[in-house]
Amino acid sequence: MSELFRIEQRDPETFRRQTRRSTLIVVVLFALLGMALPALLIGLFGSADGSNFGLNLTGVLLAAAITATLVRTVFLKQSWMDAAAYGWRLKRALMRVTNQMHQAKDAVKAGDEQAMLLLRFYHLGLQQMHHLDGNTSDMLELVAEREQLREALVERGLAEDQMVLRSEWLEHLAGRTKG
Repeated sequence: MSELFRIEQRDPETFRRQTRRSTLIVVVLFALLGMALPALLIGLFGSADGSNFGLNLTGVLLAAAITATLVRTVFLKQSWMDAAAYGWRLKRALMRVTNQMHQAKDAVKAGDEQAMLLLRFYHLGLQQMHHLDGNTSDMLELVAEREQLREALVERGLAEDQMVLRSEWLEHLAGRTKG
């Protein structure tokens, strides 16, 4: 079975502190580059009597591209970026399920066990995302659906702790809609 994502236990306060720190670092880097690159381009290629809007815009776009490249190639590998990277991966995993949510709910209603496991992962992942973000009000919306699914899993003898998103579940769901 191919594991796409695994939910990890994380302390919400530490998670928020670490994501604020990494966000601040990236924003400061972008701001510095966003000011320095346009100034450099205007200094090298600008004219005192003409409009330098194009050079300003080019400098800011270059700053955005350099910042994005540094985040993807260098920063994501750094320990100070771990919490933010985990949050992005969690949200991406949840989005993969969300993209097939209608099919998943229909399959669960039809008694499809793989769809039940997929939806249980989604509920647990969403619960963790809200917990990490400190958004407890949104967690209350799915309580009945989450509990009903948990009970159905227990009745079938399936594990209720679905902490891993498996590619097979998504492929199975995609295959159901094609066939």
